[in-house]
Amino acid sequence: MFIILALIILFHFAGVILLFISTIHNAWWVVSPPEREVIYADLWYSCNSTCYPIENSHTVEAAYLQVVQATMILSTILCCISFFTFILQLFRIKQGERFIFTAIIELLASLCVMIAASIYTAQNKSFHVTSLQQGSYGSSYILAWVSFPMTLFSGLMYLVLRKRK
Repeated sequence: MFIILALIILFHFAGVILLFISTIHNAWWVVSPPEREVIYADLWYSCNSTCYPIENSHTVEAAYLQVVQATMILSTILCCISFFTFILQLFRIKQGERFIFTAIIELLASLCVMIAASIYTAQNKSFHVTSLQQGSYGSSYILAWVSFPMTLFSGLMYLVLRKRK
């Protein structure tokens, strides 16, 4: 049982690390023009034409980008909270009970990652100025999609996991 718990904790840590990297790192969109240096566009700094000037911050494109930002942050926070509730429930619940509350929070984190990556996939052309639209998805975007099944599987593991001797 100790080995299973250690593996679950390591799997959960891997998911949290992937979420942190995909949320913070600046490689959601990569443009490599010929004979120039590579341009990285992320969710935060070099975002798009909706960021500047300030009167453009209330456009539909800016709203899509803000939803992606918010759901990625929310998924990271929920994943961290689910880990802490797992540790608390590990010592609090009776034998034979399941980690339902932890599973619900982890599944919500998985849902938030899926929503963020799906919106970015559907609306990526509207986020970027014309000169950046000829790019491709970057490593942070791929890590976000990789963290989705990891958090989903982690939530399902918590759902079926019972506290045993």
